[in-house]
Amino acid sequence: MTASRFGRLTAVCVVFLVCGGAAAEWPEFRGPWGNGLASQVGDSNKIGLPLRWSESENVKWKTAIPHRGWSTPVVFEGKIWLTTATADGREFFVICADADTGRIRLNKRLFTSSNPEPLGNDVNCYGSPSCAVEAGRVYVHFGSYGTACLDTESGEVAWERTDLPCRHYRGPGSSVILFGDYLIVTMDGVDVQYVAALDKKTGRTVWKTDRTADWNDLDGDGKPFSEGDLRKAYSTPLVIDFDGGKQMLSAGAKAAYCYDPATGEELWKISYGCYSGASRPLFGNGLAYINTGFPRPEIWAVRLGGRGDVTDTHVVWKRRQAVPQIPSAVVAGELLFMVSDSGAATCLDAVTGEEVWREHLRGRFAASLLYADGRIYCFDKEGKTFVFAAGREFELLAENKLDSGFMASPAVSGGSLILRTVSDLYRIEKPQGQ
Repeated sequence: MTASRFGRLTAVCVVFLVCGGAAAEWPEFRGPWGNGLASQVGDSNKIGLPLRWSESENVKWKTAIPHRGWSTPVVFEGKIWLTTATADGREFFVICADADTGRIRLNKRLFTSSNPEPLGNDVNCYGSPSCAVEAGRVYVHFGSYGTACLDTESGEVAWERTDLPCRHYRGPGSSVILFGDYLIVTMDGVDVQYVAALDKKTGRTVWKTDRTADWNDLDGDGKPFSEGDLRKAYSTPLVIDFDGGKQMLSAGAKAAYCYDPATGEELWKISYGCYSGASRPLFGNGLAYINTGFPRPEIWAVRLGGRGDVTDTHVVWKRRQAVPQIPSAVVAGELLFMVSDSGAATCLDAVTGEEVWREHLRGRFAASLLYADGRIYCFDKEGKTFVFAAGREFELLAENKLDSGFMASPAVSGGSLILRTVSDLYRIEKPQGQ
């Protein structure tokens, strides 16, 4: 590694890890570590996220967001970036808001489509993938409808791609992530399924790896499936440190994979019968945690270090009861917390898979969980947020309500929550001195 590159990486780490083990920025879906942690488990420095709020309490600002988008806001250097699209999928926009005031600084149409494929339901939309941001550049993705890199100061497009094939069928869902000099894109459609690395400076394709799932018997009835949901997935990869190097966990339809993110080489995979998975993989306790997807989701804990198909050799435990189909879970030390789409909140022993407790939260959920300062935050489709202790006993700490519901997952900036509802963007924080 050159001295200059080491210096750049060190600077990024300092930005992300100031305030002890807390995240000062939120550069991608699920934050700087990609796992929904706003502070490191066990860190004694509290970041001070509010426990309670409403439309009239602890709202620093509220800004209406046009059109429709489920993408998580990303936050960097005082700017909030998010995507939106017209409900019919014909126009695609990037929005930048001032983190201090909520004022819209940029509302730019990036792409158009004369013939978008109908979604067929209201679960997804055309603006679901989240941006990724770093110093000077923001990367915006709408699946096959377009990918672009913009200068964060001027808003000008540095490069764009509209030639990445994928028939999304029910809209794009996988978010982009940054790895070194690469922008990683995931394209799991009904026609093609692959992951690819783009040069983040130019947008050119550096490597492309096709999924290797067995498509001959997707639904277990002995008949091959040629079209529809059974080949699709919406999950976002996670790059992890393992065995002195980097590996990338990526969940697709009928299989989940571990890749070398530098080359795209497939290292291992596990095979299952599910599809349309949306939850992002997690890593902790030496295990990869994979959500298998629809129609009967399971959480699988997989021991790393294998080669080839490790389904029969490296799966440590499986869990089916009350597993979410869409929301991503959180691993906090040796505990795994998840909430099902219908509101069953569960705490598992992350090492053994044994249930510690389960409670019902009386809501419907799509947004991923957030951990901060020993608390778990859960955001439902009606605008309610449940906050409970991240412990071995269930303790509900607060229940909050905003005017419209959550499809997008939360973001954090210092001691503030950046929340996107169906209609608005909020900055939630305690007044100074409290």
